[in-house]
Amino acid sequence: MSNVIVFDLYGVIARTQTEEAKRRLEELAGISGAPFWDAYWGCRPDYDAGQESAAYWAAVAGRLGATFADVPALIEADLESWTDVDEEMVDLVVELADQGRTLGLLSNIISDLVPRFEARHDTWLRRFDALTYSCRIGVAKPDPRAYTICAERLGVTPADVVFFDDSEANVIAAREAGMSAEVFTGPAQVRTLLAA
Repeated sequence: MSNVIVFDLYGVIARTQTEEAKRRLEELAGISGAPFWDAYWGCRPDYDAGQESAAYWAAVAGRLGATFADVPALIEADLESWTDVDEEMVDLVVELADQGRTLGLLSNIISDLVPRFEARHDTWLRRFDALTYSCRIGVAKPDPRAYTICAERLGVTPADVVFFDDSEANVIAAREAGMSAEVFTGPAQVRTLLAA
């Protein structure tokens, strides 16, 4: 098994939105359920690739045929909903770094969230050899360029990388780009695969 390991962030190391956080966004938007979330996620690829926050929420509103009363509050609630981590996975990152593994992060993440997330989690993020953020490279997974750029930043080829992501579509794209890739199920899975 390769010594070069790349992790997705959300759904792997960082936690996804809680139900409470989702309800807060629905309350601020004044729209709930599938219509809101279809627009929220449908507009997300451009946001992940570097679109400004205000433009993203304008696109969401446009898709819904709505007007949001307090866009700054929506932006703040959205950013805050993406900052929690799985401490067991953080411990694993530190463990792998201490073993001398080369670690990379490849995340679809929005520009405004990066400084907030890095400020809260700087200690363990510094254990990565390369942090590849979609908003800073202008493409988001599953675009094949994201995987190539990530490998280049680590100084390796995609074939040298083992990649873990909670999205099957992103895993398939990583494999097509030449990486070994697995749908993430938990820290025990990573330890078992890396010990093989």
